[in-house]
Amino acid sequence: MVPNLLWTRRLPEYFARQPIQPFRHEKTTQTTPSKPRTPAKKPALPVVKAVKKPAAKVVKKAVAAPKPSRTVSKSVRAVKKTVPKAVTTSISAEYDVGFGNALFLRGEGPGLSWEKGVLMNCVADTTWSITLAETSGPVPFKFLINDEQWSLGEDCTLAAGKSAKFTPTF
Repeated sequence: MVPNLLWTRRLPEYFARQPIQPFRHEKTTQTTPSKPRTPAKKPALPVVKAVKKPAAKVVKKAVAAPKPSRTVSKSVRAVKKTVPKAVTTSISAEYDVGFGNALFLRGEGPGLSWEKGVLMNCVADTTWSITLAETSGPVPFKFLINDEQWSLGEDCTLAAGKSAKFTPTF
């Protein structure tokens, strides 16, 4: 079946003959002009009058003025308040742990515990260091490789605020 395309040929002719009318919207409902709105009146609140109570009587007692003293006060020296500085303890270790391994520290002190080690910072190929802030007493500690292999010997101890370099053995 061949579609009828005659209407497409005649379409331009139809529009050429018809004048173009502007679109007008026809209103289906009528509206009445509304009154200007005024704010709703609020109900008046009851008026409460303040009642003044008589003031309590104040009795003043006569106080004798202090006698002026003839002694000269001693000059007082101004004392500066000193703020204690945070004491830091620095621990360094000299040991080659091998490629892919790390040195940990366990002990007692700020940030340290005997259950879980703290990773030390690798400063050079064989040098590891850590700084403990706000230590107040001696810090006992021990070195570990990968937080698994303990160093041999007794626990190391360092006084608060000191720095020291250790060479652990494993």
